[in-house]
Amino acid sequence: MDPFLKKFFPTVYEKENNMKPSDNQYCKFDSQTLTLFTSSLYLAALVASIFASSVSRVFGRRLSMISGGVLFLAGAGLNAFAQHVWMLIVGRILLGFGIGFANQSVPIYVSEVAPYKFRGALNMMFQLTITIGIFIANVLNYVFAKMENGEGWRYSLGFAAVPAIMIIIGAIFLPDSPSSLIERDLNEDAKKELIKIRGSSDIEEEFQDLVVASESSKAVKHHWATLLKRQYRPQLTFTVFIPLFQQLTDMNVIVFYAPVLFKTIGFGANAALMSAMITGGCNAIATLVSILTVDKFGRHTLFLEGGTQMFICQIVITVAIACKFGLDGNPGVLPKWYAIVVVCGICMYVAGFAWSWGPLGWLVPSEIFPLEVRSAAQSINVSVNMIFTFAIAQIFTSMLCHMKFGLFIFFACFVVLMTIFIFKLLPETKGIPIEDMHVVWQTHPY
Repeated sequence: MDPFLKKFFPTVYEKENNMKPSDNQYCKFDSQTLTLFTSSLYLAALVASIFASSVSRVFGRRLSMISGGVLFLAGAGLNAFAQHVWMLIVGRILLGFGIGFANQSVPIYVSEVAPYKFRGALNMMFQLTITIGIFIANVLNYVFAKMENGEGWRYSLGFAAVPAIMIIIGAIFLPDSPSSLIERDLNEDAKKELIKIRGSSDIEEEFQDLVVASESSKAVKHHWATLLKRQYRPQLTFTVFIPLFQQLTDMNVIVFYAPVLFKTIGFGANAALMSAMITGGCNAIATLVSILTVDKFGRHTLFLEGGTQMFICQIVITVAIACKFGLDGNPGVLPKWYAIVVVCGICMYVAGFAWSWGPLGWLVPSEIFPLEVRSAAQSINVSVNMIFTFAIAQIFTSMLCHMKFGLFIFFACFVVLMTIFIFKLLPETKGIPIEDMHVVWQTHPY
């Protein structure tokens, strides 16, 4: 929003508003301070996820969620009332701490309480609600941008308090994870919660499986060192490479900077926010498709289909931008059909990500580890995700300025690489109880 840029990032505002049509459009948002506003959140999430592992293991998943909600609330308040850039950055860091705690605990919690037949679909609800949140944020940005007093950005940032309060209240009323209760020697409570969650008293077999898994977990004194043992290296490989490739798809660039991207290719401020809202809607709908199909077609199939679709769409977007902008970044007059082609290409790309690498990037790493190293492994997953999210968020506008339309070719190469990686190495995990997952890796051909 222009009032936001004018108050906190005046050099970017001046560059944007004084730029001539003949100037290089690729570089008008190249500001490290502006990208720090976005990326500082993810660096903080990286740090917090390491501490969240211990909190989640010792005090349970619920307390980790509540901690995340409180941190979200503090960050939203500081951002809403910010008067200086440092207040914005500190607020974003607090939000990042909240993300570290929430991302560490929620996928594990869902994997532990879900019946194995529906674990994929239920775990993907995590990603679905993220996409719904992105869509709602885009809608609110579009609405608040129309406020005449120029303070709409405060409402956009402050409304993060609403989901923060929902997380706090929701976590208070959640049943604790039976696996977490057993891990803390609360076996009777675990049995009661398992009966409540399953809606049946016939839980003895599952309960005993959880007890055995917990006893194996308690025999492990040093979770981080244990995670590096040979028997866990196949799972650890995927826990590192899946979130790494997930960030190198270019999806977060589009999510973070959709308005920037659309404004760069010639859309006005409100049109850019409207286009971002459209792609946010596609993201949410496509994630719902994934929920309905993941336990039917499996993780492997969705990974491969999504990767292929994203690659084709990136080539289309690259050609569209290259033909119109060339290397000098001078678009001239943008016809309506061109804008439609770009938005449709990006929507199809977003859909491909949203029913494959988006939700599966959280589901697969959360379900492939045994209890004794699950929290530590989830911290690795979140940490890798956040460090690459931070890096890409921080350098995107500079990359766009220097690489121009070649930026999309750069990311398309990684999409090809990661699709081959999944095709060759990832075993199918649909329909396998989480306590029996070790069998998959014992029979892995590599």
